[in-house]
Amino acid sequence: MRSGTLRVWKQIHRWASIVCTLFMLMLCVTGLPLIFSHEINDWTLPQRPALHEGAPAPKVATIIERATRARPGERVNYAYFDDTEPMVLVATAPRADSPPDDTYYQLFDLRDGFYYDRPQPTEGLMYLITKLHVELFAGMKGMLFLGAMAALLVIAIVSGVMLYAPFMRNLSFGTVRTARSRRAYWLDLHNLLGIVTAVWLAIVGLTGAINTLAMPIEMVWQATELSQMAKAPPQAPDAPQVPVDTVLASIATATPGKRVRTLAFPGTPFASRHHFGVYLIGNSAVTSRLLTPALVDGGTGRLVSMREMPLYAKALFISQPLHFGDYGGMPLKILWAVLDLITIAVLGSGLYLWLGKPRGRRGAKAEKPPARVAGS
Repeated sequence: MRSGTLRVWKQIHRWASIVCTLFMLMLCVTGLPLIFSHEINDWTLPQRPALHEGAPAPKVATIIERATRARPGERVNYAYFDDTEPMVLVATAPRADSPPDDTYYQLFDLRDGFYYDRPQPTEGLMYLITKLHVELFAGMKGMLFLGAMAALLVIAIVSGVMLYAPFMRNLSFGTVRTARSRRAYWLDLHNLLGIVTAVWLAIVGLTGAINTLAMPIEMVWQATELSQMAKAPPQAPDAPQVPVDTVLASIATATPGKRVRTLAFPGTPFASRHHFGVYLIGNSAVTSRLLTPALVDGGTGRLVSMREMPLYAKALFISQPLHFGDYGGMPLKILWAVLDLITIAVLGSGLYLWLGKPRGRRGAKAEKPPARVAGS
């Protein structure tokens, strides 16, 4: 590589890294507990009494009625069905378009209707960590800003890879010069850990950047795909709303091999005035992450529209669990956590090298690797 090109890559790597390092450190530290968020949530669930074998499971409509009675003046907007456990999270709010912070969540066991009295998902330390990691407590602006930082991270990774081979041309792979200056030691360690984690960090950076576009993707999908689906006229506009169990039975018959993940009630942003919004998932590792939207008539309980998500939405659904290593069970999560800790070391060493960088020719000599001895 020519010296001029090398200098360009060095400047790109330096400034991309400087701008994003502190934010990436924050994301790595807050992302560590989020890798195990499902396990932490399960651990914090209150203990429940033993299940009575043979007792009939209550209807979902009965659980919905209980949730409504517990919150006078509110309406049920959503029901979220757990994809691994027989549980349903019922969301109530004063209005159909109430924001998440005004929503109250109640968790029930579908087998016997047991209510889990636990803190709200919008409370506690994990909620604060999630808000900081996802949006810096700044909503969409914070998400888009972190997306820009993730893009800079990818640029820093690519430029670092381009610099690694020229820098190591006189050193064996993995060399850490312990006998030289402390700066040389940290530089070699930074380069070694960085090149080892480069692919993983690029994956996490790219998926993180995609995830920051969740709200714009959601709004585009609602304005295009959902609005087209909702054009179907109501089949029985004067009929009372059918029970939830009728909707679930109808969708189960029409879509074998799929499960209901989310049920949006009529009037909410993810349904229409006259239709239930039903969001289905498959049973494989990948299809269980991909939502398939359907609309069910609120007066008859019949399926009226269903379509695949567009590619941009599928990219989001696939990137969300991959970002946290949530595809291969606990072994992959542990690997993600180890790589996250190594990345913290890479970012920390890079920050140390920049803050402690000597000036002038002496500093340049400290960074330069020694020439390989002839015949070695």
